[in-house]
Amino acid sequence: MTFKFNNDLRSCVTANLSAFDAEFPGDDQLRRAAVAIVIVPDAAGASILLTLRPARINRHAGQYALPGGRLDDGETTVEAALRELHEEMNITLTGKNVLGRLDDYPTRSGFRISPVVMWGNGITGIEPDPSEVAEVHHLPLEQLNSPDIPTLSRPNNDGRQVLSMWLPVLGHDMFAPTAAIIYQFREVALNGRPTRVAHYDQPQFAWK
Repeated sequence: MTFKFNNDLRSCVTANLSAFDAEFPGDDQLRRAAVAIVIVPDAAGASILLTLRPARINRHAGQYALPGGRLDDGETTVEAALRELHEEMNITLTGKNVLGRLDDYPTRSGFRISPVVMWGNGITGIEPDPSEVAEVHHLPLEQLNSPDIPTLSRPNNDGRQVLSMWLPVLGHDMFAPTAAIIYQFREVALNGRPTRVAHYDQPQFAWK
């Protein structure tokens, strides 16, 4: 299936997210964070933006991530996602670009990540902050929609399944939490399936 960056795709994603009953648990002690899933045009049609974190940072060094970070005091999830997108990528979007939200995802490192789906029209250039972003990748929606995604395994001792996905554009596996969030985006936003992912675990290297 080919995904074109056009009004039909925007309308489809918006409708699917609107029909989805996203879960935002707020009764735990996890720190709040937000990430942006930004749909952008590419040569093949449409993709989402993905980053690789620098090897020499304190948290999640060398791991794939969506643009995002902690909520500042008094900040909403959407405000944080928009701010972090600008700080990390020099991309300025507004609330008008927001299409909807997915489930919060709890991480082993003590965060509750809130994904915000955005429509990235009008982006003229991406200037990543090298202190936060080592590489920027475009993940084609067509690759993301492969029937071979996801892969489930049990590498940890507690028996919980770990979700990962292999993508040709990357050439190797990407793991939860980022892979789990992106998989739910595929299921909900692209295909209208009410798939939950918060129960999937992360590999031990992603716990820090």
